[in-house]
Amino acid sequence: MNGAIASLLATFALCGTALASEGQGCDIPGYLLFGTSELKRVPVAVRENHRLRIAVVGTGSSALTGPDGPSSAYPARLEARLSERLPGVNVRVIPLVRTRQTAEDLAKGMSKLLADEKPDLVIWQTGTIDAIRRIEPDDFRAALENGIETLEKGGADVILMNMQYSPRTDIMLSLGPYADSMRVAAQQHEVPLFDRLSIMRHWSDTGAFDLYATDKDNVLAQRVHDCIGRGIAAMIMDAAHLRETEHKTGQ
Repeated sequence: MNGAIASLLATFALCGTALASEGQGCDIPGYLLFGTSELKRVPVAVRENHRLRIAVVGTGSSALTGPDGPSSAYPARLEARLSERLPGVNVRVIPLVRTRQTAEDLAKGMSKLLADEKPDLVIWQTGTIDAIRRIEPDDFRAALENGIETLEKGGADVILMNMQYSPRTDIMLSLGPYADSMRVAAQQHEVPLFDRLSIMRHWSDTGAFDLYATDKDNVLAQRVHDCIGRGIAAMIMDAAHLRETEHKTGQ
């Protein structure tokens, strides 16, 4: 990997360590979070099996460093939030970090992921490496479609998650064609898209997040990941048509 790519990846890592000052929220507008695509395997797993197994696969932006990193990163916060909202359901979220892999690389590993983890839902975050390496958007979209088809044929629901937004890299890296390709792939296959790029841009534009700030002790990064975990949990509950009260023990 050359120095320019390494520098860009480091900058993207920094954008996960920025959040608003104390007391400010991280609300996500409904139009950025909810849609018409449905999760079909998730409600079966929850209502019939009383368990939910989720795999988060993608680049390192799903992880945090430090001793509290694993418990503070958004996969762990998603697990905690869903466990709160679905009492009586055994929720497990497995982070599978695949650093520096393109969408095509990740798509090739989906069959093994299904065999090894047997997930009910796969959250697939991708796009940054493809943009950095300037993969042809059509090839990127084809890889997405291949991966989605593999996962769905293997019995798993899919949520796509696009790239992080950083004002530091906004003029350096053209993310638009890749975000558009992900949106088209999600629409064509009727899978939800967690539009992290637009959500973080909204937070930046409204002043809820200071995406230029850095955080040496990871406190702000942990709050960012908690907000992302809550947002994904809300999307899952909505797309699977789940209600918080219907899964309590004894009901």
